[in-house]
Amino acid sequence: MVQSSRHDIVIVGGGAAGLRAAIQAAEANPDASVALVSKVYPMRSHTVSAEGGAAAIAREDDSLELHGFDTVKGSDFLGDQDVIQYFVEDAPRELALLENWGCPWSRNDDGSVSTRAFGGMTTKRTWYATDKVGFHMLHSLFQHSMRFPNIVRYDEFFVTKLLVEDGVCQGVAALEIRTGEFHAILGRAVILATGGAGKIFPFTTNGTIKTGDGMALAYRAGVPLKDMEFVQYHPTGLPGTGILITEAARGEGGYLRNNKDERFLVEYDYGVGDKAELGPRDMVSRAIIQEFEAGRGFENRYGNYCAVDLRHLGEEHIDAKLPFVRELARTYIGVDPVHEYIPIRPVVHYMMGGVDTDITAATPLPGLYAAGEVACGSLNGANRLGSNSLTECLVFGAVAGRNAMDFARGSADGDQARLVAQAEEEAARVEALRGNGKGSEQISSLRVEMNSALEAGCGVYREQGTMAVAADATRSIRQRAADLHLKDTSKVFNTEVISALELLNMVELAEALAVSALHRKESRGAHTCRDYPTRDDQNFLYHTLAHRTEDGPRLDRKDVNLGHWEPQERKY
Repeated sequence: MVQSSRHDIVIVGGGAAGLRAAIQAAEANPDASVALVSKVYPMRSHTVSAEGGAAAIAREDDSLELHGFDTVKGSDFLGDQDVIQYFVEDAPRELALLENWGCPWSRNDDGSVSTRAFGGMTTKRTWYATDKVGFHMLHSLFQHSMRFPNIVRYDEFFVTKLLVEDGVCQGVAALEIRTGEFHAILGRAVILATGGAGKIFPFTTNGTIKTGDGMALAYRAGVPLKDMEFVQYHPTGLPGTGILITEAARGEGGYLRNNKDERFLVEYDYGVGDKAELGPRDMVSRAIIQEFEAGRGFENRYGNYCAVDLRHLGEEHIDAKLPFVRELARTYIGVDPVHEYIPIRPVVHYMMGGVDTDITAATPLPGLYAAGEVACGSLNGANRLGSNSLTECLVFGAVAGRNAMDFARGSADGDQARLVAQAEEEAARVEALRGNGKGSEQISSLRVEMNSALEAGCGVYREQGTMAVAADATRSIRQRAADLHLKDTSKVFNTEVISALELLNMVELAEALAVSALHRKESRGAHTCRDYPTRDDQNFLYHTLAHRTEDGPRLDRKDVNLGHWEPQERKY
């Protein structure tokens, strides 16, 4: 028996984007009911792990023009310039508002907001709260959201389907993890804020929960995924764990070194001014791989690595500005950065691609909106600049909340019986997975195969041949995932069913990513194809759209919204 409830809007995801959307919607209409549905308790959302900071102008030597151009250039001119201009204009207001809600931004001696440099920035633009900014942002948003009685939370509910009636998204079907019962959570508009899909790769900074659920929900509902080929590798992840050593370590003056003790990035001309370490993430990641290939990497049981050197900063500076970096290094690697190098290597960090949205956060499906990493606006184009993403969650979370509430005001409730009937069909599909001993495929085996295929074919450097192998492999894995073998028949906290549902989401996205990457015969931003080493604006200055079909992704294209920043060679 499916339980049903009705709200004005339904938000899927309880991280920074979802909470900001909920607050905006609740403020816009205090009489409206706003459902916030999350597969984890909101304070366990992945936003909490962000370390480095959030971008917005705050200094006299900065401007909206500079922030906009840095973002356009960082995107390798694939970012939509109307979206970028709106973002940079609204960013300072959102970060100031967050401080009013309790976020303790670090301050200079004169009381002004402290900022640090991140890769690809013309000047220091990253607001920070030591190196635990995600922790403080999420606490501030969550605590502020509790002021609104019209925000109704559904904690530990796993959304498995969008409910679409008469061509309009009108709710979700969700599995209550605690009880195993199904719910139809209905609303006149839905916002996806579920984060990225880094767990389709084996070595990632992303937590276990980042399995691309919102992207897969939209994809199966007929919404295209945009620019899925662009996957950001962060240059500095801890070998073996993938835990992030924030870009703030380099922004505060840290060096990258190879096994010859050389500050090797000075040879690559990727830096900004005299800061060789502050090139954009895609360029620095490629430089590290080139060091490995030239035999200048260190080696341990996890393979090649380079090192972050903070020793010259001194213990007082490290403890004041990078206390969490020191804690992570000591806890997980057993080194103290005051005295020793921190081992690092490139690690999957962020997906520039996602659900196709426009400047209003709307998708092509009426009633469906998306914000944060799940969405592709496209603010980030082919490469996201560090610290733009947290601000993006705030700016476009607010946009989604406002516009979804406007849509809900002008819409009628859908037919409850027909929507619940859809949820009952979905409940039957999920129930068939529970304890299905007839299948022949293991969740863990397919996940490892998927991870390996993407690592081999869609890593920092790519080639047509290896991407073709990845596309074939992910297609096969998606097909085989229809025959999963599950043993657990229980209903209460059945984590095997959750793992199966997450895998079914991930295999769809893995194939869309590999097929999109194979299609793009150029090098642009994070998509570096050795067969086609230059950017080709004549043939590929467009967004890739992947539409789901039973036979796999069908690719289409969408124009990039250019503006007064004309494409030019991307040099730093």
